[in-house]
Amino acid sequence: MAKPDLMERVVNLCKRRGFVFPSSEIYGGFRSTWDYGPLGVLLKRNVKDAWWTSMVQLRDDIVGLDAAILMAPRVWEASGHLATFTDPLVDCRHCQQRFRADQLPPSGACPHCGAKDGFTESRAFNLMFKTHVGPVEDEAAVAYLRPETAQGIFVNFANVQTTTRKKPPFGIAQIGKSFRNEITPGNFVYRTREFEQMEMEYFVPPEDGERWYEYWCDQRLRWYGEHGIPDHQLRLRPHDPDELSHYSVSTADVEFDFPWGWGELEGIANRTDFDLRAHAEHSGQDLSYYDQEHDRRYVPHVIEPAAGADRATLAFLLAAYAEEEVSGERRTVLHLDPRLAPIKVAVLPLSRHERLLPVAEEIAAGLRPQLMVDLDSAGSIGRRYRRQDEVGTPWCVTIDFETLDDKAVTVRDRDTMHQDRVPVDQLSTYLRERLP
Repeated sequence: MAKPDLMERVVNLCKRRGFVFPSSEIYGGFRSTWDYGPLGVLLKRNVKDAWWTSMVQLRDDIVGLDAAILMAPRVWEASGHLATFTDPLVDCRHCQQRFRADQLPPSGACPHCGAKDGFTESRAFNLMFKTHVGPVEDEAAVAYLRPETAQGIFVNFANVQTTTRKKPPFGIAQIGKSFRNEITPGNFVYRTREFEQMEMEYFVPPEDGERWYEYWCDQRLRWYGEHGIPDHQLRLRPHDPDELSHYSVSTADVEFDFPWGWGELEGIANRTDFDLRAHAEHSGQDLSYYDQEHDRRYVPHVIEPAAGADRATLAFLLAAYAEEEVSGERRTVLHLDPRLAPIKVAVLPLSRHERLLPVAEEIAAGLRPQLMVDLDSAGSIGRRYRRQDEVGTPWCVTIDFETLDDKAVTVRDRDTMHQDRVPVDQLSTYLRERLP
């Protein structure tokens, strides 16, 4: 199918099946804000859990953190966000619409009204949301919603290092909300003003920075492939020198081939010692590390893999979506990695017969402590299979009248549609063995 058509179908599926809803929809919506529905919240949570498992649970050199969204304003002064976190903006004098100067068409025409040569001079616009803390709204009470989760990690470097006794190289990981007053949000949940990040700051000896940068570029690109995105839809794009942020000596983006073209999923940056030195200078606190083994003190360099949970969720949906013909009928299916699928198992009694429903309910109750289960008894069995295919459920367990005699069920695989007869007392083991 054509790429724009793919995006439209995935967005429609998200609304129709409860993955993503427009926020405040009964009031006409609120631009570029979205609510994750019953299936969407499970999918996004599974994406975050998969990231956390690979970054924290399976490693002994990375620990977790959950820092506050509101931080001392001086944090953003030290990090450079107050001075440099800006977009260049222009206004069209004809229609009064506002645009980013670096995204205007080469023709110089206004994207909204078509008028030429009608733009104001470019001016800087800070992307941070400003608020006030306390009862008085004056300059002394100004605070900001964080535009990234990284600074909460940097200002806690000494706390974490001291309490965990970790030695470089080691990392601090965090998942949390960030806020940016984007001028041109769009493409569904790809670019929004409120979003969730999955970031890790990896602290290393200065001489090892570039080696660990290359290591994390490889690791993070591989993670998306291991969770279901085909290689041809992924690439690692190093930044050109004129693209680099003021704190970075090397940056590369993991990009996905979205319907509108290649777009960033995650950035990996060698931030050197910029952040720790800046916060040490502005706070007056020592953020260096003493290496007892080599009797030296240094400020660690930092490698930062920073991913967007919303962008990753959208990419996994787009990569998984397929429309197939089976026995002369069309089926829509999400070939999600089972670890990411919102529902792992659907329990389907062949009918709502009074002898089958209690058995189905008992089987579903037995599986729920280990797996997310959906008990679905409404409609024909074929229609229920299609409903589960459409939301990416890897396995359907059917209870039929033979189950009453042989104490076995039929397990159907989403991708192959192959069916196995499995004893009920072995069902949990059968399913767990098939999870990656």
